[in-house]
Amino acid sequence: MSKKILIVEDESIIAIEIESYLIKLGYEIVGIASTADDAYKQAMNNQVDLILMDIYLINSNGIDAAIKIKKEKNIPIIFLTAHMDEETIERAITVNPVAYLTKPFNRQELFAAIKIGLSKCCNIDNSLVGDISLDHEFSFNTKSSQLICCGEEVHLSKKERQLLKLFINHKNTLISFMTMEYELWADKPSNDSRRRTLISRLRAKLKHRFIETYASEGYIFKV
Repeated sequence: MSKKILIVEDESIIAIEIESYLIKLGYEIVGIASTADDAYKQAMNNQVDLILMDIYLINSNGIDAAIKIKKEKNIPIIFLTAHMDEETIERAITVNPVAYLTKPFNRQELFAAIKIGLSKCCNIDNSLVGDISLDHEFSFNTKSSQLICCGEEVHLSKKERQLLKLFINHKNTLISFMTMEYELWADKPSNDSRRRTLISRLRAKLKHRFIETYASEGYIFKV
C-alpha cells in the first residue's frame, strides 16, 4: 500500500511540483493545504503517514498547525522554509520534525527526508549506520563520508560534506572563521555571506543541533 502524504504549501506552483514528483515516486497525495486551519482539518480527516509543512503560510504559521496536529496524531512532519530566525527555530524544535528542508531544495534532499520520516513512523528496520555516533538519531560514516539519520543517508552537497567532515575532525573544539574559510575556499577571498549560508544549510540538515556560534570567533561542533 502506498504511503499517504499531505502537502501544506501556499505557493501553488511549488505545491504542484512536489505533488507531481511524489506521485512519480509512488506516494499517494491525500491533499494540498494552503493555510494552518486547512492543514489541521485535512490531517484530522484523512489517514496521513507524513506531512510536508511550509512554515510561513498565508495569514498563518505552519509551526502552529504542526503543534496542533501533534497533540492529536503522531504524524511525522518535515518543515519547508526559505529562512528562519532564532525565535522560529526554537519553536520549530519543540515539534521535533523529521527534517528541515531549506528552499530551494533539490529532489534528492526531499526524497531522503521522506524516507527518514516514513522509516520512523512505519518501523522500517534500516541497517545503515555510521561509525561515529552524534546522538540518538544522527551518525557519520567516516569511510563513505555519509551523514546518516534514523538509518537513512541525509543528502549533502559537496561543500556541506566538507564542512561536516571539518567539524567532526575538530569536534568540541573552536574552529575560527578564518580557519573555516581557508579549509573550504583556500583559493578564494573571504566571504562572510557565503560562509553563513553554508552553515545555515548544514544546520537545517542537522535539525539545528550540534553547531554553536561564538560571536566574532567561530563555531564549535558539540557532541
